[in-house]
Amino acid sequence: MSLLKLENFDHEKFKIRTIKNYEDFKKAEEMELYSSYMTDIKNFIEKTMMFVNEHSKTFENERAILLKDANLLQKQKNNQSYSKDKHKNNKFNDEY
Repeated sequence: MSLLKLENFDHEKFKIRTIKNYEDFKKAEEMELYSSYMTDIKNFIEKTMMFVNEHSKTFENERAILLKDANLLQKQKNNQSYSKDKHKNNKFNDEY
């Protein structure tokens, strides 16, 4: 994802690094996790590999689509990690 956000984006460098990371990813044993975030990550990886193998000449449309999906994944991840303390004032009440 970080390569997609660079100002001086290089398609060939992106392609080489993505293929290398995908090979490392495939070495790990697959485990089914039934969460929407994990399903979306799997779909993002499949879409990225499809774009790496079959892309346009400039790769600009594919890059825009992948950036949008990557940002949505980051947003989904961040939403899961934040929680609001409803009763934060009562939490540290030590009766003094």
